[in-house]
Amino acid sequence: VQLVESGGGLVQPGGSLTLNCTASEITFSAYDMGWYRQAPGKQRDLVAGITSGGRTNYADSVKGRFNISRDNVKNTVYLRMSSLKPEDTAVYYCNGRRNAILDYWGKGTLVTVSS
Repeated sequence: VQLVESGGGLVQPGGSLTLNCTASEITFSAYDMGWYRQAPGKQRDLVAGITSGGRTNYADSVKGRFNISRDNVKNTVYLRMSSLKPEDTAVYYCNGRRNAILDYWGKGTLVTVSS
């Protein structure tokens, strides 16, 4: 099983970025998917999640700025980020979970928001 993130990079404050996470070797449509982030010295926190049925939830800090979506044909989950702030700087991780055993993580992609 692989979850591969892409799309991270350096962006100026106020800018936008889209992260992608493509899954392989899982029944993608059956998995709840999520994006987490971890800043240096901090714990890994949920940023946004989307259930297998398409329901979404967001951390309060990103509501109205980030949008999570999924494409079950392409086995990909997206995180569209706008109005980025320096405090959004972190390594962003993709998670796919079907149950307590079938729970997978990507290796992460770095997002740096800086002028």
